[in-house]
Amino acid sequence: MRQVTVKGFAVAALLLVAGLPLRAEPYRINPSQTQIAFEIGAKGYPLTHGVFRRFTSRLTIDLDRPQRSSVRFSVASASLDTRSPALDTYVRGPAFLDSDRYPDIRFTSTSVEKLDDSSVRVSGDMTLLGTTRPESFTVEVKRDGGRGFSFHAEFGVRRSRYGMTAGLPLVADDVRIIVAAHADGSQ
Repeated sequence: MRQVTVKGFAVAALLLVAGLPLRAEPYRINPSQTQIAFEIGAKGYPLTHGVFRRFTSRLTIDLDRPQRSSVRFSVASASLDTRSPALDTYVRGPAFLDSDRYPDIRFTSTSVEKLDDSSVRVSGDMTLLGTTRPESFTVEVKRDGGRGFSFHAEFGVRRSRYGMTAGLPLVADDVRIIVAAHADGSQ
């Protein structure tokens, strides 16, 4: 499950970076219009779904030169919410997220590549449980008619790459991350 948290964080970060502005400009992620979610399977149980409630971000978008866009995202691992207090406590603990020792899941972009008029590939470094690994994903980007952008990304993260091996193979190694975000231009 820890991998899910990291994936969610990475996805959110990547989604935010996926913009295509006219020049490099800072954007603010709107927390009320942003969700960093995850799902993970376990043998004999339905998919476990959850979200991360707290995060910070820095996003710069350059529409003319997307490669100059960047994103930094930090998700509070203790903000995990599966709507099951007992499960939340367990997943935040040492077996999975170890939130006391590793309070943040971080993503920092290293490149943004325009794929077409509505999507970009964001690559960067994700840090989970003190381990940093490269991750890459596709982000769908929509301009909202004003100075804002909506982003959507879904991707998988293999939690064992970050040392999160508790429950394997009964608890899946692959965590699906879903990030939906809205960013407003700075004023």
